Amino acid sequence: MRIRTLTGAVAAVFLLYGPVVGGKAVAVRTADTTAPAGETRVLTYDTSGAGEFASAVDRGAAVWNDSVDGVELRPVTSGERADIRIVVDDGWPRTLPSSMGSGTVHFGRQAVDAGHSIVRIAAHELGHVLGLPDRKPGPCSSLMSGASAGPSCTVARPNAAEQAQVEKNFDGALAGLVM
Repeated sequence: MRIRTLTGAVAAVFLLYGPVVGGKAVAVRTADTTAPAGETRVLTYDTSGAGEFASAVDRGAAVWNDSVDGVELRPVTSGERADIRIVVDDGWPRTLPSSMGSGTVHFGRQAVDAGHSIVRIAAHELGHVLGLPDRKPGPCSSLMSGASAGPSCTVARPNAAEQAQVEKNFDGALAGLVM
């Protein structure tokens, strides 16, 4: 993952300082997010509304970053618009995707009160933004089985099939930058 961080830093430099058109540095955003295979699409998330679950969301994002290469989840930086917004409420956790890689995650306290793992909840809900459906009922070994695996299940890592589907969903995707 260190290479990804270095690559991100280099991309940020190009975004800020290049390419040069007519003597001015420009960066062009396009709606087309496809890129050559092997590129990583960066999705940003905003935990400013996640309350006491912000660190669990960070850990859930880290699970995905350690599990797949086609997409990377990063906290939003000041002044940047997030792809994924995290909010906390008293209901059941749920995700409202707006498109592949964007949407709103409602981190509901009801599942936490029922004893479910907060990191598993975060990783599961982020899985929906990454294009994965619920797999209920399902075994604990399936992250997307969600609450159907029971509150004793703390497995927060996607299984091989879930990882492969996310890789397929983001195959060749780039964060919409054209240099």
